[in-house]
Amino acid sequence: MLSSLRRHLDSWVARLFFMLLVATFVLWGVGDVIRNIGSDGAVATVAGHKIELPEVQEAYRRQLAQVTRMLGGKTDPTPQMRKGIAAQAVDQLITQAALSAAATAMGIAVPDEALRQAVYDIPAFRGPNGQFDRNQFNQVLRNNNLTEARFLDMVRSDLAQNQMLLTARVGIVSPDTLTKQVYAFQQEKRVAEAVELPFSAAPPPPAPTDLQLARWYENHKDLYSTPEYRRIKAVILAPETVARDIPVSEDELKAAYEQRRAEFNQPEKRSVQVLLAPDEARAKALADKWAAGADWAAMQKEPGSSPVELTDATRTEIPAAELADAAFAAAADTVAPPVHSALGWHVLKVTKVTPGTQKTLDQVSDELRTRLVADKAADLVYDRAAKIEDLLAGGTPLDEMPADLGLAAVTGTLDAKGNTPAGQAAPIPGSAALRTALIEQAFQMKKDDPPRLTEAPGDPNAGQAYFAVAVEDIGPPAVKPMEQVADAVRADWTHDAIRHEQEQEAARILAEVKAGKPLADAALGQEVKHLPPVGRATGADNVPFQLIDPLFSLKPGEPTMVETADGFTVAVLTEIQDPDPNADPIGYGQVRDALAKSLGDDVQAQLITALRDRANPRVNSTLLDSVAQAE
Repeated sequence: MLSSLRRHLDSWVARLFFMLLVATFVLWGVGDVIRNIGSDGAVATVAGHKIELPEVQEAYRRQLAQVTRMLGGKTDPTPQMRKGIAAQAVDQLITQAALSAAATAMGIAVPDEALRQAVYDIPAFRGPNGQFDRNQFNQVLRNNNLTEARFLDMVRSDLAQNQMLLTARVGIVSPDTLTKQVYAFQQEKRVAEAVELPFSAAPPPPAPTDLQLARWYENHKDLYSTPEYRRIKAVILAPETVARDIPVSEDELKAAYEQRRAEFNQPEKRSVQVLLAPDEARAKALADKWAAGADWAAMQKEPGSSPVELTDATRTEIPAAELADAAFAAAADTVAPPVHSALGWHVLKVTKVTPGTQKTLDQVSDELRTRLVADKAADLVYDRAAKIEDLLAGGTPLDEMPADLGLAAVTGTLDAKGNTPAGQAAPIPGSAALRTALIEQAFQMKKDDPPRLTEAPGDPNAGQAYFAVAVEDIGPPAVKPMEQVADAVRADWTHDAIRHEQEQEAARILAEVKAGKPLADAALGQEVKHLPPVGRATGADNVPFQLIDPLFSLKPGEPTMVETADGFTVAVLTEIQDPDPNADPIGYGQVRDALAKSLGDDVQAQLITALRDRANPRVNSTLLDSVAQAE
């Protein structure tokens, strides 16, 4: 066999076979290499920077959580919405990467001190005393699934990008031609004369017949129906619901007191007006004149003196020890005798004294306990929310939730406004935003839909809260019998008859004015009021807001008619008042500044687009689609 094969190796048939075999393997290998180019796990590449899948997934989860909160937890995002959210998350990452690359190329750097100050200035990280609170900082990062290092990188990048983008806005001003046109449009005023036809001034119509009332009732049954009622069962998880089960030890109180000692022990502060004199004689002369009744404005103009004003200064904040001793020894609103220091001679007057506070641990223990409980409760809420989600996913009914989760239970019947059949507000604990969200979700659910845990709208003062609701029964609207609503039917019919009468009278006046008759003649003796000038956005007293837009669509002499809550108004435009920018420099400047900001926004947006295009972003569509499909 082998010898036969060797004999035929030199034949052209064997050579052709081996050439085809080698070519096939070569093509397969090259094909694999070609197919593997770019399959490195990066969802996008921007200016040579790769945006990897984990980073995109993290951004997508944050974006998805925001959209879910915007929907109030009532609707799950559809596959199309998820795909759009993923695309938006990648688009934002691409823009950030392009800007970061541009800032790096320009050599823009952010010092650590600037980074630290930027973080300290973020309101979400401040504690009850208004200062940066490390515990609050950690909690906010934890709630947003961010590590400290990742967050600081994001802030540093934002600061560098802002430096670059703000530079592009420098020197942008609004042209005078544009500013004048916009100012004229915004500040234009219109003057009109009007005739009012209030419902209250109309004569009462003839008494309705039983047939008229019956017909009105049949045509407007929706006005006389009870609302839809729903019997619900709900549980609420919030810091205040779990707080009652949280203990606070004495050691924790002591540690919290030491941490906040500066907050509870404030030194005395004084506001002081000081004059620095070149010598003792001049200082005494200044003190005599000041004590005789001269005010601070006059003393600042005295020759040979240097005025300084210290506001709410502590003893250590006053530059000279001798001056500090004199300031804290002097009585309020009196001129103290001159005092000498290394800086020279001083004449001073204390204008305000803020006593210091010294609070012991016993005095603030209740306040500290409340704060500690609130901090612990906020952390517990997130942990227990995860447990409740697992229980709900496992089919646990709301009334069988464990008692140690700190839930507040609600059961009862209410309408879409949150009122019980007795007309009282349903007793739902929590913030007004939570109450509204819970009721809205209850009225969008079907009977026996499984409950799910929903994040309530945020309340910075109350902390994050959750709720789950189930609808046990639905009572549809029911029309009340005619006998029960007879008085309301009669009142509504009467009001409608009066409205119709006044509408006809207003239409008559409008038609006659359009035909050329003066408003006073068409009004047949009714009072013609001269309305004050009204602006597009500012309005004016005694001018119905329903009349403003129509007035700005008229030419002088043209009439219009509007209905208000109290009746009908027929008005004729009598004057158009064009504004004078020279008479209102502040208003004109505000328009100019607003336009400059808008132009700056446009320039910034164009710069971002240009930098993004220059970065040549490329997206792996297959990996991008997998981000949304994985949820």
